[in-house]
This record gives sequence, structure tokens and C-alpha cells, in this order.
Amino acid sequence: MDRWAVVTGASGGIGLELARELARRGYALVLSARSADALEALASELRAAHDVRCLVCAVDLGAPGGADALAHRLADAGVRPEILVNNAGIGVYGPFAEADADRVQAMLELNVVALTRLTRLLLPAMIDLGHARILNVASTAAFQPGPGMAAYFASKAYVLSLSEALAVELRGRGVRVTALCPGPTATGFVARAAGERAAMLRGGLADAAAVARAGVAGLLRGRRVVVAGWRNRMMVRAQRFAPRRLVTWVAAWMMREV
Repeated sequence: MDRWAVVTGASGGIGLELARELARRGYALVLSARSADALEALASELRAAHDVRCLVCAVDLGAPGGADALAHRLADAGVRPEILVNNAGIGVYGPFAEADADRVQAMLELNVVALTRLTRLLLPAMIDLGHARILNVASTAAFQPGPGMAAYFASKAYVLSLSEALAVELRGRGVRVTALCPGPTATGFVARAAGERAAMLRGGLADAAAVARAGVAGLLRGRRVVVAGWRNRMMVRAQRFAPRRLVTWVAAWMMREV
């Protein structure tokens, strides 16, 4: 019997690598994103490399009804996911007062609303299954305010908070929840967010495959929070002891254009 994993935002970046890592471990994949062509190419790759079943669901989760449409596709296909990976997300770079209001709204709809609704829709069946896991892709941005990407940082703080709360609520009910918190990573995310000139990128970008390996390993071990990369782990720990005003100022300095 197939063990199914659902991966949103699977057409590129960390989501694509998460799908590869799960396929390598023998999971059948539901691949979701907006680009049907990219998903079909990935599905063909995973079937050939790992002999796993793949179901392509080209859905815009940020659009009204997107999460419901994906949940209905799974139900129609008889898929009961053992793993849900909420990876789909976007960012908006620049001062909040100058950001395009529609882009900010679209980001919140995808990063916060769609993630929450899809999780809520699939969770009852995962509880019934009795051995399921949820991986929510947050960010190191979740640990502090982020002047320069204020709404994005706030959206990832929501993802981290929700994940940690659900991990406690679901304790003893057969579902474990993990928040994956990568730092800046080599994906198309930065370009889409129009943040190529942010100072934080001068420190280098993490490898998406390495982030995915850390995330899946932590998920399967039942860890609540996985901060990918030793530098990021050191940064997160240091923030716990620093004044909040200083942490926010440092974040603003790292987000400045250079």
C-alpha cells in the first residue's frame, strides 16, 4: 500500500527538493503548484528514479478556493496523506508603506490562509490514520521582526507559532508537526520577492537540497522545529539573549539595499 506525501510549492526550490527527498525514501507523491508543466517533469523524474507513484495537482493555492480544490482532488483520488508538506509561499521586499497592496494580500493568502485551511481540511483524516506528520516551511525570518519585509517576516512567525501549537495539541493523537526554518536559500524566491539587493544575501545562500534533507530528517524524527544550517542555529540562539530592539535593528540592517 502506498504511503502518500503531499508537497505544495513542488515545482521548484525547496519544495522540489523536499519531493525528491521523500521519493528517495519511498513515498508516493502528490505534487502541487501552479505550473502543470514543471510538475509533470518532476513527476516523470521521480517515477523513473524511484519507481514511486506521483499525482500532479496544478492548483493556485493562493486563489479563493485553492486549498479546497486540492483537498477535493485528494479525496477524489482516494489519497490519504501520511505526510503533508506546506511549502508554497512567496515574499514581498521593500518598505511596507510602499509595497503593492495586492501583492501583500496575495502573499498573506498563500503563506497564511491557504496553509491554515489546507492543514485544517486534511488533518481529521490524518488523525484517523494514526501515524501522520506535517512539515510547515517557515523561515529564520520567523524569529524576529523584519523591517524591509515586514509582512513576510510576520507571515513566517505565524507559521512557526501555528506549528508549535499544533504539535502540542496533537500530542498523543498520531500526528507530529515540524516547522522547517531555513535561512536565505538558492531558489527563485529572492527574485520573485524583488529582494536581490538585500544585504543579507551577501553572506551566501544555502543549498536547497541540503535544506530539504535536514527538514525531512527532522520531520521523521519528530522534531518540532528544524533550523537548517549551523550559522542559522547560532543566530537564532543568540537572538534569545539580545534585547528585542537590537534584534529588530540588526534585521533592518541586514534587509537594507546594497
